[in-house]
Amino acid sequence: MNDVDVLSPRDVPLGGPRAMTVRRTLPQRARTLIGAWCFADHYGPDDVAETGGMEVAPHPHTGLQTVSWLFSGEIEHRDSLGSHAYVRPGELNLMTGGHGISHSEVSTPRTTILHGVQLWVALPEEHRHAERNFQHHVPEPLRVDGAEIRVFLGSLAGQESPVATFTPLLGAEIVLEPRATVTFAVDPGFEHGLLVDHGDVRMADTLLRPAELGYAQPGATALTLTNESDGPARTVLLGGTPFEEEIVMWWNFIGRSHEDIVRAREDWANASDRFGAVEGYPGDRLPAPVLPNAVITPRGNPPRRRPAPEGHPMTESPASPAAATVERNDARHRYEILVDGKRAGLTAYRDRGEQRVFFHTEVDDAFAGQGLAAQLVQYALTDVRDLGMRIVPVCPYVAKFLKKHDEFADITEPVTPEVLAWLDAELG
Repeated sequence: MNDVDVLSPRDVPLGGPRAMTVRRTLPQRARTLIGAWCFADHYGPDDVAETGGMEVAPHPHTGLQTVSWLFSGEIEHRDSLGSHAYVRPGELNLMTGGHGISHSEVSTPRTTILHGVQLWVALPEEHRHAERNFQHHVPEPLRVDGAEIRVFLGSLAGQESPVATFTPLLGAEIVLEPRATVTFAVDPGFEHGLLVDHGDVRMADTLLRPAELGYAQPGATALTLTNESDGPARTVLLGGTPFEEEIVMWWNFIGRSHEDIVRAREDWANASDRFGAVEGYPGDRLPAPVLPNAVITPRGNPPRRRPAPEGHPMTESPASPAAATVERNDARHRYEILVDGKRAGLTAYRDRGEQRVFFHTEVDDAFAGQGLAAQLVQYALTDVRDLGMRIVPVCPYVAKFLKKHDEFADITEPVTPEVLAWLDAELG
């Protein structure tokens, strides 16, 4: 297992009465799924006295299973199946929301530090309308050489979870001792992802930092992990057979088409029986956000990206084929187009959660008429897609560009008064 891709997280603020920021590594453009795992949020450690903890009002799900796994803290779970349970460290809570389910999640008063992961599993076509279900399992810790593991789904190192899944899956917490190296036999038909909570961990020959997720394609019969830290390192290992179906993900819904999402949103907005009711939560349920003004297209895992060939419009200028390049300058919140090493133009942005808000594009007069602005914006918007983010075109040029390029319609969101007010405050 020598070919490991590193997926970097992005910060995403969650809504509700108490907002909290999570680090999201799935989905993103580089990888939509690992097996049937389609969503990975990593949060904490948060001091609840400062952050207010977690309070997510009743909200819906379709076409998926949710996996809650904590490292510290406690979350109270209520759902429309009638389940009332507590999520605690080292205990699996798996909820199935095929045709429709709703639930609430609230950190308890005795929680001081909240820290864990929230994961989703996409249901295959034949099971995506499965009935509501809730399962709880407490895996026994198992010592393996220099590691302690807890297998909450699937099997690893001889430990097997009794929890049934709709596709072959693996989910396990692995805590490595300082400087330990451990090798696990794995199913060669599985692809694997390793999310690092803390410590520096080498997966095969690739070093992963905290909050990064390493991806390994199928084919290997063994997985070697090395803790490069002087203290313990904690990781979560995910795996499964490649999920060959394309899915549509929007808000809390997974479907196969734009129409699936529209129907689910309408059912939630109209308080239909599809999602049931959550009893015991002292407040209103979450309203559904506004759908984007575009058709949401299905996505699967893309082929591995290759360097653009010579003459490709993403890397070269029509006016000077070998001289123009585009770079993202994260420190200055902009994309820059360079001609012979000199900056010829830029498009500036600010990030608002999952939204990349473009507000200004310019090309120096000396380089006008060469098509550089189009090349620059094409690159920037493609990069937004690759990052798994969404486009908000405050900039008139970007807005005009998007009207002529409907391939970005599925990730474009409207410019709202709230966005404009936020941008004014952001820019001071």
